Parts: sequence; C-alpha cells; structure tokens
Amino acid sequence: MYRLSTHDAIDELPAADWNRLADPDTPFLRHEFLSAMERHGCVGEAQGWVPRHLALRDAAGALVAAAPCYLKFNSYGEFVFDWAWADAYRRHGLAYYPKLVLGSPYTPATGPRLLIGDTPARAQFAQALADGALRVAQQLGVSSLHWLFTTAAETDLLEARGLMRRVGCQFHWTNPGYGSFDDFLATFTAQKRKKVKRERRRVQEAGVSIRRIPGDEVSEVQWATFHRLYRDTFDKHGGVPTLTLPFFQEIARTMGRNLLLVFAQRGVEVVAAAFNLVGERSLFGRHWGCFKDFHSLHFETCYYQGLEHCIATGLTRFEPGAQGEHKVSRGFLPTPTWSAHWIADPRFREAIGRFLAQEAQGMNEYHQEMHAHSPFREPPATDAHRPLAALD
Repeated sequence: MYRLSTHDAIDELPAADWNRLADPDTPFLRHEFLSAMERHGCVGEAQGWVPRHLALRDAAGALVAAAPCYLKFNSYGEFVFDWAWADAYRRHGLAYYPKLVLGSPYTPATGPRLLIGDTPARAQFAQALADGALRVAQQLGVSSLHWLFTTAAETDLLEARGLMRRVGCQFHWTNPGYGSFDDFLATFTAQKRKKVKRERRRVQEAGVSIRRIPGDEVSEVQWATFHRLYRDTFDKHGGVPTLTLPFFQEIARTMGRNLLLVFAQRGVEVVAAAFNLVGERSLFGRHWGCFKDFHSLHFETCYYQGLEHCIATGLTRFEPGAQGEHKVSRGFLPTPTWSAHWIADPRFREAIGRFLAQEAQGMNEYHQEMHAHSPFREPPATDAHRPLAALD
C-alpha cells in the first residue's frame, strides 16, 4: 500500500512537498535548513552525519510522510547522550557505530519527527513510517535506531511499536498572554523579580545596548561577526564549530523570517550575539558568543531579549537550549523531553532497558527538585511544566 525510500540528500525530495509535511513550528526541520547543512559541509561523512532521509509514498506516488534520518558514526551533536552505551559495546568487542538517528542535527529542540502534515490518515501514515524506519535499520545492519526530541504523542506511538522511551529535562517558558515583560515579572516573588531587574540594569549600566534583528535584515558584515562569535564559543570550550558561515548566509536568504539575531554593542563595537530560530508559535535559542564579558550579559542576550520578543510577537513558547539549571530562577521551568530507542542486540536491549527505567526514576526526582526553585508565586497552569509524577 505504501512504498518507503531512503535518500542520500534532502534535495532529492521536493522542498514544497517536504515543507507541506513538516510542522510550521519547527524551522529546524524545514527543507531549506537541512539542505543548507548538507550543501555547506555542516553534515556528511567528515562530521559523522550521513543523510539517509526517509520518504513514504502512497500507491499513486504522492509523498505522504517523511523523516530526517542520518547514519551516525559518532554521538556528537545529538544531545541525547549515549556515549556510555557505545563504550559498553566497545568493551564487549562490538561495534556501536554506525547507528541510525532521526532528528535535526545539532538541534536539541522538541517537535514532530514523523513529518505527516494535517491529514485524517495521520495515525496510519505514522505507523507505516515508524515501521519502515525499523526495517531500514535492520536492513542496514546498524546497532540501533534513535528518534530524538520527539513529541509525547510520537513517543507513545514508538513505544507501542517496541522502542524504549527515554526521558530528559530541559527548561522552557510558556506565555499565557503577557502584555509586557513587566507583566511577566509581576508573577514572580518579590526577591526573584528584584534579581532579574538588577541583572538587566547592570547590562545598561555597562553601556551595552541590545538590538533584535530578523534574519533577512542582518547584513553580510553582521553575519560574519556573528559567525566569529559562534566559532569563538566552541574554541573556548574545546568543541567543533560545525555550522559554516555560508550555511548561515543561505538560510538568511531562504528562511530569514525564521531567524532572529540579538546583537549586544558597546558604542559601535559588537561585544556579543545570540542566534535564535523562530517557529509559528515558538522561539528556539541556539547559539551565542561574546568577545567581551559583562555582568549578566548572557542572561540579557540569550534569555530576556528572547522573552521580550515572544511577548511582543505573541509567541507562546521559548526553548532556550539544552541544560542550564540557572534558567529556572529566570522563569524557565523543568519540562520533560523524550526520545525513543531500538537496540538490535537483545542482551544490550535488556541492559539498556533496565538503565532507562532507573534513569526515569531519577529524572522524575530531578524534575520535582527543580520545580521547588520556581520563581513564580503560583504554580504553572499548563501540563508542560508540571512535575513528571503529576503527569502520570
């Protein structure tokens, strides 16, 4: 009834068809975004991200579902950490790599990974695509299959089809309809509100001004400056800056309204910048760098400016990136993230399953502990931020 194919380049699939299936709130899964990564050397054999995108077609040949898929030769840029699993394989004389990963490279942001679009046949297409991905993994002979940063509904579907659920934690913000940043702060306790105001004031007192610029209005000089900041951050921390300047320049041309740069200047000198992706409903903080450090500048550039942008434009969610317990006191509450995993070897599948069960219990306790540090006077009204135990 359906035919599944794999593709070594996303440009083998029509951009309009792919984007029709993708959620408009996930700019990091747009055809333009993934294509620019491939064509400008951000993914490929050198990086260990080899495209194997999945496409599901009906009997008439129409594309009805798709998934961004990569053959992985390392675990870099995934943010669902399985280095210990790879090490266990190595110690037993087995190869963990290559494995198959379904997600957006270097992007720890939640959103649909089974791209299906809005159709009454969603459930049917999702099941066919999930089953097809498993068959591809088995045909390739990989050690494992990993769906990263899936939605709760997708994770339920994948778990029902035999994959193992893994729960993580990030710190997200939701907007119930604040009229201003002051309205947002009014929901804080007096002590926490005073701290945020003091941090913002310190940036102003340092003579630093902030500008928010949509991606299609950023100049070539500004992109070059931002990319130096981006590279500098990785150099300082011993990482690899995989995203190239031509990649940023291209997505600025092809999907500029889905990008937001925040520039911090002291006089005419740029001292810091932050890069964000903008979806239909959500803002996603991704990268930042600074040439000169000032007190609270990171919080202002990466968090408070993003919050102001969401409030001003009516965005309802802000995911400022992975990890970071310091985000809690600034209004970002612990939020569960999900992934789903298939392990080919039954012995390792059993061992990893036990580990995931223990990890989930520890993560539940961690969520509850982080909620205890909430800056809000009243608990959140949305399920997204409630402790995991309250969601069972």
